[in-house]
Amino acid sequence: MTRSSVRRVALALAAVTALAGAAACTSSGGGPEDPDGKGTTVHRNRSLAALRSAEHATHRARSARIRSSTTLGSVMSTTSEGALGWKDGLTGTLAITYTGGSTAEMMRTLDSTSLETRYLQDAYYAKVGERFALQLGGRHWIKYTYDYLATLGGGSGAMMTDLMRNTTPNQSVRLLLASEDVRKVGEEKVTGAPATHYSGTVDVADLAAGSALRKQLTQAGVTTETVDIWVDAKDLLVKKAEKADTANGALTQTAYYSDYGVKVSAHRPPAADTEDFRTLLKKQGGGGPTS
Repeated sequence: MTRSSVRRVALALAAVTALAGAAACTSSGGGPEDPDGKGTTVHRNRSLAALRSAEHATHRARSARIRSSTTLGSVMSTTSEGALGWKDGLTGTLAITYTGGSTAEMMRTLDSTSLETRYLQDAYYAKVGERFALQLGGRHWIKYTYDYLATLGGGSGAMMTDLMRNTTPNQSVRLLLASEDVRKVGEEKVTGAPATHYSGTVDVADLAAGSALRKQLTQAGVTTETVDIWVDAKDLLVKKAEKADTANGALTQTAYYSDYGVKVSAHRPPAADTEDFRTLLKKQGGGGPTS
């Protein structure tokens, strides 16, 4: 395996872990509740009030079990499952599986199509397979420190860091609150339980200037995003789906949330079994953030 290949795989692990942790962006919505335009303002105001309640309730819950699937053009498709908390930054553990795309093919050659990832306040860790571990001197974990990751060139590192530090399930609700066409689609069932479906399209230019969310989407080449969410009787987000065109292809992500308030823990892997991402880049001839 060449040095450039090791670097490319390590960066791919960073990207997929960011997207999995974010569990936050896109899906096509249903038709407007008021197609003739009568009462549109009233319906929108009611939807906004309900969404604000959902945003607060989901934020206060502090943790949940998450099951999601993500596709990014022909680059990759993944599934993830685990539990995450957001009381003091994103924490928890996810199992991520590459299911398709060019990245999955690359990871398959390294016996690393299934990963365990651990999110802590200052860094996250990705566990690789035995074949890739040989490239790391026998170490099975790569440590990505947020402060260093944010210095990577082209804005990609900063975007990934923002995704993991600032994204929580209620972020999708916040995003939908910015939609000019937000609407209640109707009552549906999610995993067998009743839920209310809301949908809208967000113009990134309408988001607050300088906000982390606007920067994330702009750096990814997103101009508009379609967001659908489903909220249960306790005002908790139980499903979200997002869709957007990015610089790397069409991004679609669907996530399910359950067991709000679940106890979440994530422990640092043994230092002797961990390779720091910054050290890895230097070993592979990277030497600096912009390389």
